[in-house]
Amino acid sequence: MGANSMKTSFSICRLLSVPVLSVLLAGAAQAAAPGITGPTFNLTAQPAYLNQPDGSSVYSWGYGCNAALPPAGTAPAAMSVVCPTMQVPGPTLIVTEGQTVTVNLINQLPTPVGNTSILFPGFVVTASGGTQGLLTQEAAPGTTVTYTFVANSPGTHSYYSGTQGDLQVEMGLYGAVIVLPASVPAACTTGLPLTNPGANKTAKAFWGEQDFRLAAAAFDSPKSCYDREYLFQWAEMDPNIHNTALKQVTELAGCTAGAVGCSLDVPTEPYHPAFFLINGRSMPDDMDPNFAEEYPHQPYNGNPHMHLGEMTLIRTIGQGRWQHPFHEHANHVRILARDGNMQLAPNGTDLAGLLMFNTDTTPGEAFDGIFYFTGRGLNWDAYGHHPGTSSDPLAELPCTPDANGYNTGAPTAVNYFEWCQDHNKPLEVSPIGDVAAGGPATLPNPNIFTNGAWYGGTPYLGPDATLRGGGTQACANPTGVTTTGVIPGTTTNGTLAETAANQASPCSTLQPSNTQANPAAERGWAYMWHSHNEREITTNNVFPGGMLMMMLVDTREFVIDESK
Repeated sequence: MGANSMKTSFSICRLLSVPVLSVLLAGAAQAAAPGITGPTFNLTAQPAYLNQPDGSSVYSWGYGCNAALPPAGTAPAAMSVVCPTMQVPGPTLIVTEGQTVTVNLINQLPTPVGNTSILFPGFVVTASGGTQGLLTQEAAPGTTVTYTFVANSPGTHSYYSGTQGDLQVEMGLYGAVIVLPASVPAACTTGLPLTNPGANKTAKAFWGEQDFRLAAAAFDSPKSCYDREYLFQWAEMDPNIHNTALKQVTELAGCTAGAVGCSLDVPTEPYHPAFFLINGRSMPDDMDPNFAEEYPHQPYNGNPHMHLGEMTLIRTIGQGRWQHPFHEHANHVRILARDGNMQLAPNGTDLAGLLMFNTDTTPGEAFDGIFYFTGRGLNWDAYGHHPGTSSDPLAELPCTPDANGYNTGAPTAVNYFEWCQDHNKPLEVSPIGDVAAGGPATLPNPNIFTNGAWYGGTPYLGPDATLRGGGTQACANPTGVTTTGVIPGTTTNGTLAETAANQASPCSTLQPSNTQANPAAERGWAYMWHSHNEREITTNNVFPGGMLMMMLVDTREFVIDESK
């Protein structure tokens, strides 16, 4: 990338940190916390290649499902889950508090790699079979070792190789364990918000959205209720180590296990990572769908998605060597727990976890946190309401504040959870220097970045917000008939019935041409989530890449489908 391109890209990066951009992702990718359910898991350790956005194919090792034994179940139930024989990170193991978990691992790595194993930090593990290693029982090439433990601590935990960890973890032998609480607090089953219990649940049902959560609470505490969840595993890769391992494995092919000289001698220092990974992928690959066929050994993506007012549970593990100062734009993150230990005040009830600007992820540490965004404090109407200036019924929607100031009494309305203090306020005259009151908003070239047209829509939420924000502007519908105020396909009660063709019609200067490719009904905002270590948002020192993704915020009528 040349100097001019780099400068342009960083300029767009800064723009994405403010909520004036609507978003399009190629393929309408979403993310969740997909995994396999036990309590018995049959895993294998195997080699394969990981694809990176610069065109590299990096030789790696990873855990996967043992194709020769019965597969585990999958979760969440609403998602199609694939478990290859090798993946990075390894399969997410989903169990319930109190279950006795059994993991059978067969070592199918190349013979010169030698033994391998799994550690389950935070659990009391009994191991059988294999041979005694430095930290646990190990499986020699072609053999199996079994690990058993009781899942006595809800929350997010890691697992990784306990054999020559400086090499084997670097090569990709790591994964996550999610322990669900044995009983979900009653306060969490009705749905948030607290001022109108059940409203989020009602909204989801009204718009026909499936529930992709693993549970309604992360822990046994009512302080851990959530509406949506995502799992992120941070890691980095030094291709010099991987290439050296491949070279030695190739040279020693056919050697006898345990024989003199049939072993690797791969230096892991000095350490110079060139790839920085979220769930085994770098940006923009991490924003493609889960289980996308172009990443056969990197099935999990990193692309969070939410509606206004939802409590989003973030499960995060530091799987590499470096600490990663990760920043979630749009709000801080309230830490619920670290390594499965809830951060509670001395009274045992109130949360005491930090509200973090950067969620620093320490190697080997896991945390659970809550991200919450409502649009409060924008100082302009997020939905572009203009009462009395348009015949569009959605421009006339009321906003009745609850005790906290939000429109939660109308869970089936498009503007559910609107911050009522900003209702009917126009966009600021010049929030970023070139936007007059009510627009138009000038968006950057969508083709600058490698993943294609990401941007679409307006500074307002909702598929017909272009028209609402523009007042009574005339627009041409697909048949060529000029209409004023109402997008064809919307009903008089405001229920969305807009067609893809209607979305593509040039109704206002607020709507750029690239919105034609948007998923049906989607006009949301993108907030950049990324490492605050600038090198870590590159791939082989080229921006954009690495540990970078977007939090997508959509209005309720866009149904978030995480089944793919």
